[in-house]
Amino acid sequence: MTADPDLDALFAAAKAAQQRAYAPYSRFKVGAAILADDGAVYPGCNVENAAYPVGACAEAGAISAMIAGGARAIRAILVLGDGAELVTPCGACRQRIREFAAPETPIAIAGSEGIRARFSLAELLPASFGPANLPT
Repeated sequence: MTADPDLDALFAAAKAAQQRAYAPYSRFKVGAAILADDGAVYPGCNVENAAYPVGACAEAGAISAMIAGGARAIRAILVLGDGAELVTPCGACRQRIREFAAPETPIAIAGSEGIRARFSLAELLPASFGPANLPT
């Protein structure tokens, strides 16, 4: 993995986003924060919906905020969720992250107590399909 980005800033942004999550059905709030290529931190939280598949993951919200903010690449991402197990990005979010991140991009996994694990995108999504796979 590359050198650690400012994980304290990412943790603080993800924690604040997690507290704002809309999770009335699962009551499982997740926050995420991206350090983008423009140096800004973009947070996101999960947003549930009564029609369950219509909800959005925290990582998807952070990616949308990044794109809306004008950035185009993820330099690092932190995902924060409570519970005994690691809250890693779901399969769909791993692919969403891949669209804007390199295989070596660091992904930090946190709980309320702090960072619990660190991975590269390649470790979470090996042999991935991305923009380079498509003809130009």
